[in-house]
Amino acid sequence: MAEHRKVVITCAITGSIHTPSMSPHLPVTPKQIADAAVAAAEAGAAIVHLHARDPIDGHPTQDPKYFREFAADIKRRSDVVINFTTGGAATMTIEERLQPALQLKPEVASLNMGSMNFGLFPMLKRFQTFKFDWERTYLETSNERIFRNTFKDIEYILTACADNGTRFEIECYDIGHLYTAAHFFERGIVKPPLFIQSVFGILGGIGPHPDDVAHMKRTADRLFGDQYQWSVLGAGRNQLPIASMAAAMGGNLRVGLEDSLWLGPGKLAESNAAQVRAARTIVEAMGLEIATPDEARRILQLKGRAAVAF
Repeated sequence: MAEHRKVVITCAITGSIHTPSMSPHLPVTPKQIADAAVAAAEAGAAIVHLHARDPIDGHPTQDPKYFREFAADIKRRSDVVINFTTGGAATMTIEERLQPALQLKPEVASLNMGSMNFGLFPMLKRFQTFKFDWERTYLETSNERIFRNTFKDIEYILTACADNGTRFEIECYDIGHLYTAAHFFERGIVKPPLFIQSVFGILGGIGPHPDDVAHMKRTADRLFGDQYQWSVLGAGRNQLPIASMAAAMGGNLRVGLEDSLWLGPGKLAESNAAQVRAARTIVEAMGLEIATPDEARRILQLKGRAAVAF
C-alpha cells in the first residue's frame, strides 16, 4: 500500500505546443532531447514523455528515426521509463502520429481521448518575434484548427498497438474524455490499470480552477474505481499549483517544458530538470516520496525496458 502512495513524476521534455523561439532552453535536436531527458530522470522523473523536432528548424515531426535516435541514447544512459507521443501535432494525420509508437514499441505512449479546439493563439500576446516562418503561422491558425481524435482514430491507435504491450497515458482534457476512456475500458480495448492523465488550462479544454481538478478526480473515481492511476498536468503558470493539488489528493503529476516554459512569474525554466526538482520539493515537503522508474513500472504494470524495439 505504501508503494502506491509514492508519486510518479512524468517529465514532458519537448512538444508541439511551444515553438523553439519561445525559450532558449527548449531542447530541439535528438542530442539535446536525450540530454534533457537523462537530466530530468536524475532529478527525479520516473517517466519521460517525448516528442521529436526537426533539428534544422525545430518544427514538430513524427519521423521515427528521430525517436529511435534519442530513445536509444536515453536507454543507454538511464533506466527511466520512455513514453512516446501519439498526439504529435494537430497538423498531422493520425497515421503519421502513430508511427513512432507502432514501430518502436515503447513502454508507454500518450493517447488523446477526444477531438477538441486547441487554442494556442493567446501566446501571440506574449511573443512577437519568431526565428522560423512556421512558428507564427502555427500559433495564429490554431484559432481555426481542430485537434482530431475521433472514436475511430482512438480505436485505430489502440488496436494497431495491441500486440506491442504498450501502456497508454490516457490524456483527458475535459470530463467527456473520461467517459470516452470508460467506453473503451468497458469494451476491453484498454486494460487496467488505466493511466489517466488529466490536463488543465488548455484553451478549449477544462480550466485550471481547483473545482475543475476535484471534478475530474471525482468523475474518474466513479468511472474507474481502483482500476486506474491518476496523474495531472497544468499548462503554463498552472503547472506547479495543479501538481501540488494532485499530490495532496493522492495523485501523480507531470511537469516539463512541453507543458510550461516557466518556473515562477516571469521566470523561464532553464531546464526540464529544474521543473522536476521544483515538483519534487513540493512532493517531499508533503511527506511523500517520489517513485523510481522501477517502482513506476510496478505501479503502472508496464512491460519493462527490455521489451521495447529500440
